[in-house]
Amino acid sequence: MNEDAKAAEQAEDESAAEAASAPESSVAAPAEPDYYSQLLRLKAEFENYRKRVDREKPEWFKQGRAEVAAKLLPLYDLVRHAHEDVKSGHADTPLAKGMDAIFKEYAKLFKEEGVTELDPLGKPFDPNYHEAFGFVDKPGFEEGSVADVLQSGFLLGDKVLRTAKIRIQKKAEKK
Repeated sequence: MNEDAKAAEQAEDESAAEAASAPESSVAAPAEPDYYSQLLRLKAEFENYRKRVDREKPEWFKQGRAEVAAKLLPLYDLVRHAHEDVKSGHADTPLAKGMDAIFKEYAKLFKEEGVTELDPLGKPFDPNYHEAFGFVDKPGFEEGSVADVLQSGFLLGDKVLRTAKIRIQKKAEKK
């Protein structure tokens, strides 16, 4: 215990002892407020509050980063689709070079913030990381594994920002 808490207990014990030893009178005197013990309790409550806030502050930052990263994902998808379209048709143009630069900045930002893209293709279906949108029959994939990725999923650390939208390899029909 710290010294302030010990002093508060000692003051409470003394006041209790005085109340017990005082002769009872027919007229009850109003009890004096014990400002010192109230002050000590208030100080202890504030210290507990400060410690709790210090413990919770990193979680608030993590939650804020996750929310901002999740809001950037749709824009990232649009830029990636535009980047793929430009590369397929106009690979050596200034537009393609500009799109490359934008895409590289996104990749750099995601890496700095700890955002990673899920790579589910060929892996077993996991409902914690994947959202299934049907079945597909593609050669070279095992039954129940991810055979087609419709939209990429992302993690922030080990927390899922967005599940991957996928199609699952269906059971091969026997003829």
